[in-house]
Amino acid sequence: MPNLKVDATKVYLFTEFSASAFFSMMFVTMSLYEATVAGLTPLQLVLVGTALEISAFVFEIPTGVVADVFSRRLSIIIGYVLMGIGFLVEGFFPAFLPILLAQVIWGLGYTFTSGATQAWISDEVGEEKANQLFLRATRVGLVASLFGMGFAMLIGANDVALPIQLGAAGVLLIGFVLIFIMPETGFTPTPKEDRNNWQHMWHTFNEGVKAVRARPRLINILGVGFFYGLYSEGFDRLWVKHLLDNFEIPVFFGNNQLAFFAVLQLAGAVLTIFAVRYVEQRVDSGNSLAIGRVMFIVTGLIIAAMIGFALSPLLFLTLGLYLTIDILRSVRDPLASAWVNQKLDPETRATIHSMTGQVDAVGQMAGGPSVGLVARSLSVAAAITSSALLLAPAMFLVNRANSQSRKEAGSAE
Repeated sequence: MPNLKVDATKVYLFTEFSASAFFSMMFVTMSLYEATVAGLTPLQLVLVGTALEISAFVFEIPTGVVADVFSRRLSIIIGYVLMGIGFLVEGFFPAFLPILLAQVIWGLGYTFTSGATQAWISDEVGEEKANQLFLRATRVGLVASLFGMGFAMLIGANDVALPIQLGAAGVLLIGFVLIFIMPETGFTPTPKEDRNNWQHMWHTFNEGVKAVRARPRLINILGVGFFYGLYSEGFDRLWVKHLLDNFEIPVFFGNNQLAFFAVLQLAGAVLTIFAVRYVEQRVDSGNSLAIGRVMFIVTGLIIAAMIGFALSPLLFLTLGLYLTIDILRSVRDPLASAWVNQKLDPETRATIHSMTGQVDAVGQMAGGPSVGLVARSLSVAAAITSSALLLAPAMFLVNRANSQSRKEAGSAE
């Protein structure tokens, strides 16, 4: 195999750029595809998401431990290949059961990259630079998503499935490209003589649990992640259905509604680029308390905007609230990664990041079906409103985490 390994920062940004472009091609299309081409009901839409989260829950910790014990690089490559396969299944088989299977496959693939990606780049460039890269990569990814959504709009006018099919092939290609260009110089794998059973993996996981238990701030942050998972599934799976059911959606540039949703999400991506840049300049990504203060504001605004989105009778206002939610969530994601990443032991870094993914999955598993039942029994608007209320306890935990950060800062002086 030719040695084409390049600088880790460039590989990380390349991966974030290309993955964001291909994912945006698919995600701008997927909800519309599932609601129209596949004809899923509101409850089925939520159950599809629940299947994804069950997959993430089952595999998140084992794959995170694999990244800590064997190889971050290998874990990430496997993840992109599996995700590409899962998306291909969804794009070519528009029916409830194949789409459920697709969620399991790409959910498994995602867990191989979740935690491993953050741990890999932290090992290669150092924790401080990695925390800065999380925000920079978000901006790079947002720019890439503009290209992806624009391309989806062009090729999906007559075939809503085509952007999913091509995006899936692109994700698969990322995995193969990383085989040749991705370095791994900052990680030392477990010696072969220590790999003869699952004992070392269990030890690594147990050490991760001990690290979390020893730091009350991390416990509160994981709790925040749980409530973010609890609320998010209902909104993610039902916002397109809400717009389709309650408003007359204009048709742009073709004979389906894909262009409208692409333009809407393009607008969100452009606005988010400026918002993330603003936060990157104003928030110290190495200061846990500074991040926590922003998280408190962002969480409260998401709750208010979601309630308004569900109840607004005006399309213009509803779209404005959707954009607000989209921007706030995009700002929150890199801050949450940096919030968790403060002063972690390199040996358990990927495992702890994977724990955050797992508690998010638990939240989505718990919140998704209940919100789906609300949608079936009452309405999609009622389901989205209940999702917003499920996020409210996170504000209490953010406040507790901030209090703990103050104590840690005081004891360090």
